[in-house]
Amino acid sequence: MQYGFLIDHDRCIGCHACTVACKAENDVPVGDFRTWVKYTEEGTFPDIKRNFAVLRCNHCTDAPCVTICPVNALEKRKDGIVDIDRDACIGCRACMQACPYDAIYLNEDKGTVEKCHFCAHRVEQGIEPACVVVCPETAIIAGDLDDPESKISLMVMNNTTQVRRPEQGTGPNVHYKGVSDIALTPGSAARPEMYLWSDRPNDKPEPWPNDLPLAPDARTVLDIGHKVEWGWPVAMYLVTKGIAGGVMMLAPFAAALGLTGFAHDYVPELFGLLFILLTNFLLVEDLARPMRFYRMLTRPNWKSWLVKGGIILTLFSVLVTVLLVLRFTGIETGLSSLRWLGLPLGVAVAGYTAFLFAQCKGRDLWESKLLLPHLIMQSLMCGSASLLPFAPGNTTLQLIFIFSTSGHGLFALSEVLRRHSTDNARQAAAFLRVIRLGPLAPYRDGLIIGVGVSLVMIVFLPAFVCIPALIGLYLYEHAFIRAGQLPPLS
Repeated sequence: MQYGFLIDHDRCIGCHACTVACKAENDVPVGDFRTWVKYTEEGTFPDIKRNFAVLRCNHCTDAPCVTICPVNALEKRKDGIVDIDRDACIGCRACMQACPYDAIYLNEDKGTVEKCHFCAHRVEQGIEPACVVVCPETAIIAGDLDDPESKISLMVMNNTTQVRRPEQGTGPNVHYKGVSDIALTPGSAARPEMYLWSDRPNDKPEPWPNDLPLAPDARTVLDIGHKVEWGWPVAMYLVTKGIAGGVMMLAPFAAALGLTGFAHDYVPELFGLLFILLTNFLLVEDLARPMRFYRMLTRPNWKSWLVKGGIILTLFSVLVTVLLVLRFTGIETGLSSLRWLGLPLGVAVAGYTAFLFAQCKGRDLWESKLLLPHLIMQSLMCGSASLLPFAPGNTTLQLIFIFSTSGHGLFALSEVLRRHSTDNARQAAAFLRVIRLGPLAPYRDGLIIGVGVSLVMIVFLPAFVCIPALIGLYLYEHAFIRAGQLPPLS
């Protein structure tokens, strides 16, 4: 059984009755939407055509929001409806990054995510969803797509229908009849500053990159806004865990890297513990309901890389703590072997985010197969930069820094120079160049500072190279995280 919708745009008049009914039925907050109507126009005056697109959750057959949710707050029911348990949600917003359709929003009053749930409370009583009942043109048809005799199945079978973003492979179960390609293709129409009855929402103020093609004489004239949910804490978390993982990857080679005395015995583990604690703090603090972080332990979703990453961070924290305790108490037996365990755990700490981002099906830029080696290269850069103040003259440590920093620069440049396979990834890569952070262009300046300045300083002031390296890396991560969330999904 698979409940789904068919939106008949040959009949839709763009009246917003479905939007109003949905908000009234489900107590949707002002400014948020579970279903909405997007207006696009094509042509020039007086030959203008207006198109409508009714957008909502697609109740995907293979729902990526269900896979990524760390606490099983999202569920694919037996009837095919993707539903949310708001009491379980911790507000991590990972599902919002996984949804390729911008169908999930954060209820900021409650700190939980919400979306269309097919009016499940009505369906269970044998009543159609509110949007279906209220539509004056019967343009919304709901039913069981797996039932060959149902009205919706017969309409899908007998008409040419489309689904949104089929390249994502999620199996969307909202079909569109008679819809304009312009209305259904994100980013194909220009986005003027002024909509029909209001200014365009300022959630993503960056200008549309000049090198991204738009359909001629096509513009979006009414739409809702979608906020950028992951910001500086996620960018900073990539830096802090990069430092923690990097120093522990290098810890087994401490003597060969010129570390002696206190620096040899304690610094890698102290840095590892400090920055992994900062990482954990950033992850918990960024939750909309931080006091519920423990639910990742009490009701974990083992398919989610948020849960798997949490396990990796916990094992790493335990290892560095044990190493410090043994060193402090003078127990030297087995310390060298335990330090070698830090190498694979450091790689795991650095690299697991690549698998987490691969589950973010709405952010094609983050799904790059180059991300795993790039994260490991960044971690080596962070680790060597952090250890250089304690052995600034060590040639091996300097070479590791030069190699990893150059590698980071090449990987970062490839994001804008290489060919991307989807429109969403191409749009995000173009946004890298237009993002601003105050007076800075973080992608460009992050590479200039983090790579260019650092490689010059390693020759003349190696003990201080960690300053530009880490500042530059943070700037780059800020651009990378934000750019992935800027292309429209609806």
